[in-house]
Amino acid sequence: MDTKDVIYELRTKNGLSQDELAERVFVTRQAVSRWEKGETVPNTETLKLLSKLFNVSINTLLGAPRQLICQCCGMPLEDAILGRDRDGTPNENYCQWCYADGTYTYSDMDELIEVCVKHMAGAGFSEDQARAHMRQILPGLDYWKRYQELSDHGQFEAFKRQLIDELNALHVEGMPKVEKLNALVGSYVNLPYRLPNGTAAKFLDDGTTYLGCQLEPELGGDRCFGVLANMDFLLVCTYEAEGKNPELLLYKKR
Repeated sequence: MDTKDVIYELRTKNGLSQDELAERVFVTRQAVSRWEKGETVPNTETLKLLSKLFNVSINTLLGAPRQLICQCCGMPLEDAILGRDRDGTPNENYCQWCYADGTYTYSDMDELIEVCVKHMAGAGFSEDQARAHMRQILPGLDYWKRYQELSDHGQFEAFKRQLIDELNALHVEGMPKVEKLNALVGSYVNLPYRLPNGTAAKFLDDGTTYLGCQLEPELGGDRCFGVLANMDFLLVCTYEAEGKNPELLLYKKR
């Protein structure tokens, strides 16, 4: 699909007239018309504004001329799983799990590999094959090649350690000690909790990346513990396999 067709499709899908789109990205209606006729293409700064407005990558706006992969974990990228800069603009270099709100979520390659292995094993890979594959491709990705330049020198890891300490200080009965927190996208962990009036409610944002993990109960049973946290809150819940019958145990503002 050409850029002119992409812009037309996104504009009409979002119910915007040419005048309205022009106002949103600070150009004239005539400029939008020329884009949609294929006479011109938006400049770099306007492409960034369109990317943020339509929640798609610049690569998509240009007709997807290349296959994007996350430059931290190697995952093929689609618009729905792009990481976000601090201002909310999609970043076509990283996925939501590796980059959230302008922050890189992994500073330890071995930790990232072990997280990826859990998802790859059984999907055509043995654990050893998945681990060997990741060890081969990660060093060639931009984030790891430029780690000293891009890293925050341990600030995010210190924040994760603080969250871990706060979660363990809750002393939730039957819940094992939290050892690690991984990046988890809201749409995967936004469970509907039953309220006292019988209705169900979700408390998270599907598009936000949180920190959390799943813990097996100390005393056995068929319900796991789930913990989630970010700058604003700590959350502890339990649920059955595949997130069924979730129960909210604790929600605490930080």
